[in-house]
Amino acid sequence: MNYIVLLGRILFSWIFISALPSHFSEGAISFATSAGVPMASLLVPASGILACIGGLSVLIGYKARLGAWMLVMFLIPVTYTMHNWWDISEPAARSLQHIMFNKNLSMLGGAFLITHFGAGPFSIDWLIGLKNRKS
Repeated sequence: MNYIVLLGRILFSWIFISALPSHFSEGAISFATSAGVPMASLLVPASGILACIGGLSVLIGYKARLGAWMLVMFLIPVTYTMHNWWDISEPAARSLQHIMFNKNLSMLGGAFLITHFGAGPFSIDWLIGLKNRKS
């Protein structure tokens, strides 16, 4: 069962790590600008870096609780600002943003679980805990 926790961390963190390059794209910056994000050319790449660092922290399980809080700090404003389906009248776009909003809520739930329970087995935090117990 310990491997299931590791697999969960890998799958959960993948979206945050793999999305980093898109945060530097003109398309993402333009989309954020059209959504009313101020200083989008600075905030979009910065948010991508925040999410990637948080994702890497969760992936390797080093200071995973802090990394998960970084993901919470990323997800809350991004979910509300970029996936505000309630303000969209076109049905297909509204539906897509509603799905993206719900996906982000789900990831937010996962991040909150990690802030509470930590990285679990097969993580650097876990190995440090084992080492400290042996001392």
